[in-house]
Amino acid sequence: MLDFMKNFFGKVFGNLFNKKKHVKLGLYGPPNAGKSTLANTICKDWLGEEMSSVSNVAHETREINVKEQVSIKSDDGKELSFNLVDTPGIATKIDYEDFLKQGVKEKKAKKRAKEATKGVVEAIKWLDDMDSVVIVLDATKDPYSQVNITIVGNLAARDIPVLIVGNKTDLKKADLKKIQAAFPQYDVVGMSAKYGKNSKDFYKALFKVVK
Repeated sequence: MLDFMKNFFGKVFGNLFNKKKHVKLGLYGPPNAGKSTLANTICKDWLGEEMSSVSNVAHETREINVKEQVSIKSDDGKELSFNLVDTPGIATKIDYEDFLKQGVKEKKAKKRAKEATKGVVEAIKWLDDMDSVVIVLDATKDPYSQVNITIVGNLAARDIPVLIVGNKTDLKKADLKKIQAAFPQYDVVGMSAKYGKNSKDFYKALFKVVK
């Protein structure tokens, strides 16, 4: 009886102290890869509401957005809870002229560029608080970019569990094999965050990564 009680309370309190209350899952990637679209898909699927505004303009997300207590369930009844962190698009260079090309006036363009630069710095700082990260890449673009290599390098240096999403697989130019060849050390899931295509495989892969 004594041994039973010791084992029982050992398991209860062991699970209590080992379980993290606020697991942070970060969405990282270059501008316009679909991070905010994926964040919205996750929130709509499990919370019934969107998380962020989505735009075709690069660096539209210029601040860290957090949705707390997102819970997803697997087909076998497992549950996974986390705080979802949508970060600004990572770029090695941000020029206000990029905003001018999108029809933004010069004064506002310079302001946006400054905010976007600050957002990138904050996103990198937040890596130290992440428990797991989903890297969202545009599957129609070459994955061997300086930005992507920088992101992966920062994550590898911190030994953070990573899942790579090859987004926009609904487009003809999408090539998931290139992403898999570029980053063979990580699991890669192809999906269309915009249409929710292959979202089941994405959620299944999340259970392996989020810890």
